[in-house]
Amino acid sequence: MKKTLILLLVLAQTAFAEPPTPNEQARFLAGMPQEGSSLAGLAQRGEFNSHAKDLDAAWADAEQRQLGPIRAWAPLGLPEAVSDIAPLLYVFSGPDFLHAYTFFPNASAYVLAAVEPVGLPPDVTKLSEGELGASLRNLRNTLNASLSFSFFITADMKKDLQATKLTGTLPVLYVFLARCGCFIQNVENIWLDAEGKILTDKETKTPGARITFLGAQGKQQTLYYFSTNIASWALKQDASFLRFCDGLGVMNGFTKSASYLMHMDEFHTIRDYLLTHCHTMTQDDSGIMWKDFPRDSWDVKAYGWYPGPIPLFKQHYQADLAEYYRTTEVPMIPFGIGYQWRPKQSTLIYGVSKMMVRKAIPVEEDVSPVQR
Repeated sequence: MKKTLILLLVLAQTAFAEPPTPNEQARFLAGMPQEGSSLAGLAQRGEFNSHAKDLDAAWADAEQRQLGPIRAWAPLGLPEAVSDIAPLLYVFSGPDFLHAYTFFPNASAYVLAAVEPVGLPPDVTKLSEGELGASLRNLRNTLNASLSFSFFITADMKKDLQATKLTGTLPVLYVFLARCGCFIQNVENIWLDAEGKILTDKETKTPGARITFLGAQGKQQTLYYFSTNIASWALKQDASFLRFCDGLGVMNGFTKSASYLMHMDEFHTIRDYLLTHCHTMTQDDSGIMWKDFPRDSWDVKAYGWYPGPIPLFKQHYQADLAEYYRTTEVPMIPFGIGYQWRPKQSTLIYGVSKMMVRKAIPVEEDVSPVQR
């Protein structure tokens, strides 16, 4: 009788236990302290401690070497973009919320677009101990490239994301949000209809995720991630992503480690969209070509150094950009960024449109806030 009573009490506690919140899931995946979390017990088992130790070390190195210097320099070097609350459009981003938020912490919304799949909101409680350990190891592998080099290695990331029970880009986004000091309020899978309107109950060809969160300064912000092909032929067939961006008004643009895709005619649509819809554009040399910024409508300058592309992309050398660096006193930057990630080897280009008005259109959010 006593054993039966104990069993019933355990079952009752389990039935009424609150499931972990998205913020608790994020802090767990990020290897952060679990005091007061419903996942504190799970953190005492398996590989969580080694996962936390490894991520603490990797984050401390990235903070000292890159993230801290970016935060200190960006308001001085990119004043119009950093001070603006307009949405940030980051194309060819992968799940790199980290650099978007580090450079531009004041944006009201972050719109990331890449080909990597969205996945489902992660739930570590549904994994066996073996599955959880393997998933945390694969997650660290994915994060290491971004933290070490400032960009994801696409082929390696695809392999890591497929070889885990924590699928898609959401686990990576969770880690970056948590480690950036953000508090996740709500997460949902979304889709876009042909007019760029958000759907939550009907799948389309443009899947995404919407994450509402409190930023490190306590301000509510929104992160959108869309898994979509933004080649010109694909956007001609399905312009839902661009129609969604239209609804956000004037934005600030950002890209890096973009495989020089916008150097090619096959990506002229997204290149032209950035040049006609963004107030500012921040990028390395793999983004829009130096010569493609119309000087009658854009003021463009550069920072750092231009050593040319890495050997893999040597065909995208820009002689006019090299001449600018040779003949202009270009300020250095105290961090590395992009494919040439080593200090004093990185190129950073910053353009400010003469035509776009700095005004963000508020985005109506239909989300239920979660109590902190």
